[in-house]
Amino acid sequence: MADRRFNVGVQLHPQHCTMEQLRDAWTRAEALGVDSLWTWDHFYPLFGEPEGAHFEGTTVLAAMAATTSSPSLGLMVGCNSYRNPELMADIHRTIDHISGGRVYLGIGSGWFEKDYEEYGYEFGTAIERLHALRDALPRVKARVAKLNPPPIGKLPIMIGGAGEKVTLKLVAEYGDAWNTFGPVENWSKKNEILNDWCEKVGRDPSAIERTLCAGVEDIPNLDAFVEAGVQHVILMSSPPYDFSALEQILAIAEG
Repeated sequence: MADRRFNVGVQLHPQHCTMEQLRDAWTRAEALGVDSLWTWDHFYPLFGEPEGAHFEGTTVLAAMAATTSSPSLGLMVGCNSYRNPELMADIHRTIDHISGGRVYLGIGSGWFEKDYEEYGYEFGTAIERLHALRDALPRVKARVAKLNPPPIGKLPIMIGGAGEKVTLKLVAEYGDAWNTFGPVENWSKKNEILNDWCEKVGRDPSAIERTLCAGVEDIPNLDAFVEAGVQHVILMSSPPYDFSALEQILAIAEG
């Protein structure tokens, strides 16, 4: 929204719920006027009953794209390990067409070991996964450039993570948006390191959207986050998807 101090989104965790609950949640969020809708990219719940109900992220994203009309959409963030880079590009290009041009291509190196073990992916080490992400990003961009038809929208690449030596350098080189967590001091420090990487690689820092993955505990500090450079606040929400905190954030953004 043009008159907001910052954009507001919500990440709907696709765990411990039915598809009807998820659909109702993104419908209600759009009606509230959110700027963006997100889900995550896992195969099992991250908390609560570890074998509880769970839905796959890119399929949920496609359903969101088909049944909403205004918010931007994305995975926050897609796991590079679960699909090869060309497929990752094609899935998001296709969902971008379903949405009419509203999709982010969210990507990160991956971390949830149970997903890897249960679905037969090699977990490896954190640095191996980071290096795989480094190798994948130019392939993603190259495939997007080849796809016929091309995306309708800009299909911005959002990179999630805060590793100072590798991840933030990759954001400076390839990212159109960046996402990480608070508290304010942590976010601000990582943001400054990202700015330093932009200077080193010759990238305009203003070309990268700065986003915050927010919990309820971050709401009292939103002014400080915005002062530190946050442009887009994305609230994490789990079933039963009580949006009272989201309404608070929208009010702050519009105040």
